[in-house]
Amino acid sequence: MRAHLEAIAEELRRWRTEGATQVFVDDHTLVGLRAAVARARGPVMAVLPDPAPTATGPLTDALASRQTAVARRPARAEAKIGVQLRWDGQPMAPIPAPPVVEVPGGSKMEQMNWLRERVLSDPVCLAHLRPGRKLVFGVGTPEAEIFFCGEGPGAEEEMQGEPFVGPAGQLLTKIIQAMGLSREKVYIGNVMKWRPEMPNDFGNREPTPEEVAFSLPFLRAQLAIVKPKVIVALGNTAVNALLGADPERKAKDIRGKWQTFDSVPMMFTYHPSYLLRNSSNAAKRQVWEAILEVMQRVALPISEKQRGYYLSR
Repeated sequence: MRAHLEAIAEELRRWRTEGATQVFVDDHTLVGLRAAVARARGPVMAVLPDPAPTATGPLTDALASRQTAVARRPARAEAKIGVQLRWDGQPMAPIPAPPVVEVPGGSKMEQMNWLRERVLSDPVCLAHLRPGRKLVFGVGTPEAEIFFCGEGPGAEEEMQGEPFVGPAGQLLTKIIQAMGLSREKVYIGNVMKWRPEMPNDFGNREPTPEEVAFSLPFLRAQLAIVKPKVIVALGNTAVNALLGADPERKAKDIRGKWQTFDSVPMMFTYHPSYLLRNSSNAAKRQVWEAILEVMQRVALPISEKQRGYYLSR
């Protein structure tokens, strides 16, 4: 039970960094969670609020209390969550210095195939891979003008060895199709090539700075091969990995605005998983406005129907 509650706490923190301001929980579920917390012992109890649940829809006040509790959680709990454990409960192996990746000559496809084999056989990547799971390299065409970049694989992705195949990935596919493209016409990758290790098989965590530093040379090599006109950074964690962590940077301040990574124009927008939690037309429009900027930058045709998606009627 403690592991489940810690996973909930970690996911709430993740949502908050991606801009979530409210969460919808039915009363039956909340009552069950409160009962579970009441039976738990230790600082993880702080992740749920004390007030009794209301019976009138969105529990905004409950979320605010929950966010405050997570932010003020005792240091002992932070240390427990901060200790990175493997699937077998053992401490995670140290991450070495970033590799030097020198892509050989050849066509883009030949270079990408070489890089794929380089990543899939990398001993460090393999050492951090859960048994029976797969590293996740990337998919799409090396001739792509648009490179969609996420943070790292989730459970579905490491099972299939392909990025963005879970619910968030299915939504990304719909966004790409709404642009008049397909997954085969763009390139989709992640900063991380393995799913950041967890001592259980549910939930995800943000990659550590060491994991990001080790993985970036592979991403840079992918970008050097594809040479996209635009990078679309999906989610705050991906932005922090690409631009460098900055506690002063707020997602709302750079969302929909052009940045640069390795001399490539980069547009930041919310991760599709954010839209799965916040499916309002306003949130969808925010993401779509960033996509319209990308379409304009690469000279994709934009119809009046596309311009009007998710606008208030």
